[in-house]
Amino acid sequence: MKIQQKSALSDSTATQLRDLGKLLTRLRTARRMTQSAAAERVGVSRNTLSRIENGDPSIAVGQIVRYLDALGRIDLIRQLIAGANDPAIAQLEAKEQTRRARPLSEKEQARYDF
Repeated sequence: MKIQQKSALSDSTATQLRDLGKLLTRLRTARRMTQSAAAERVGVSRNTLSRIENGDPSIAVGQIVRYLDALGRIDLIRQLIAGANDPAIAQLEAKEQTRRARPLSEKEQARYDF
């Protein structure tokens, strides 16, 4: 069963998508670029670009990434990824750390006992 993307989002998520669209619009207008010119650079229709700027949740992430790249701001994605300090990821990384294959002997334990 197909669901409507707008109805599947919380209000705060929908607001954040609209805010992202507003940011993209401001980035484009600050570069004195028309929607048509930006759409051509991104490789989408002007209608699709308008939907991105309006925060349409059915737009593919790849199109948004291409838009950021066309605006010369792909670094925003890098910042987002680098800033992802999720405690669950930190816990997973700690769990993935290599461990000793065997326990320390008494002699080794004494050597490392400070």
